[in-house]
Amino acid sequence: MSNLTKTSTTNRSARPNGPTTSPAATRSPRLSGMNWLIWRQHRAGFWTLLALTALSAAGLICQRTDLMNQLTTHGWPDSSPDKWLPAVHPQRFQLVSYGLGFVPIVLGVFLGAPLLAGDLENGTAKLVASQSVTPSRWLATKLGISALVVIVCTAALSIAFGRWWGPVKYEPTVLGWSDGTAFDNTGPVPVALALFTVVGGVAIGMLLRRTLISMVVTFAFAVVVQVVWHFQRLNLGHVVTITTHKGIGPTTSPQLPEAALEIDTSMISGSGQTYGWGTCAHEASEKVCAEKFDLVGWSVDYLPISQMSGMQWFGASVLFIMTAAITVFIFIRGRKRIV
Repeated sequence: MSNLTKTSTTNRSARPNGPTTSPAATRSPRLSGMNWLIWRQHRAGFWTLLALTALSAAGLICQRTDLMNQLTTHGWPDSSPDKWLPAVHPQRFQLVSYGLGFVPIVLGVFLGAPLLAGDLENGTAKLVASQSVTPSRWLATKLGISALVVIVCTAALSIAFGRWWGPVKYEPTVLGWSDGTAFDNTGPVPVALALFTVVGGVAIGMLLRRTLISMVVTFAFAVVVQVVWHFQRLNLGHVVTITTHKGIGPTTSPQLPEAALEIDTSMISGSGQTYGWGTCAHEASEKVCAEKFDLVGWSVDYLPISQMSGMQWFGASVLFIMTAAITVFIFIRGRKRIV
């Protein structure tokens, strides 16, 4: 009996009082090495961007909740737009969309331009080059962490704004889907524009090696990108043409799909030749003009809203490819002349 007691006592004393875990298992994931260094170096800017993004996204979510309450109160989506459209405030959408349109420019100027220019100007790049860290790894870490922050921020804003605008996207009086106010702030476009502008600013800073002048040049670069993108946006789609052969009266024009963007309207003759709006301006009457030019109907070129997503991804893909090309240039030049 005493032997059993001793054995039981020994087993109880050897058994741990609770579950044991190794220090490695309880340790929370932390940045280390170069990742920690780059994050610590730019933590003020990164945290500011993340905080502003969180506040902006929360505001957009609140706006969507308020919009849905207003719409459902007025019978949306079963009632006609003239019933619930007065409850929508287009000025809010326009104001917010204009503000979001400056995000790529701000990121390029205040994040992209100083990213390498600051280190090259104050000598930090020389210190890094003298350590065991290779320039390629240093560049990859800087660009990688910065790109991740940019993607997270712009994607969150894109999703939040898209969900807010979604219930009224078919109403051009609120925001036209083909305008930059909607097209450039939803889907992958804001992410692609921001990444391209930021990486372009990084390249400019690496070449100029001075922070202030790099920020100024990056601002000009970002503005040029926005202007070029504005004029090329509609070229991303495939223009659809619809024709009628019921005469040129005002009631014979073709019916376009909902929210379609009309590109051009012209009159067509029996031979298929098109004539502009001013063709009949100096004629005695519409009937005389129709007989003179053998006008038989209308021809309308338009872009349907169904192409919006495809146009956005096509344009974003072009921007991603150009961003990758600039990134390769940064690595090629940075490995040789980082100091």
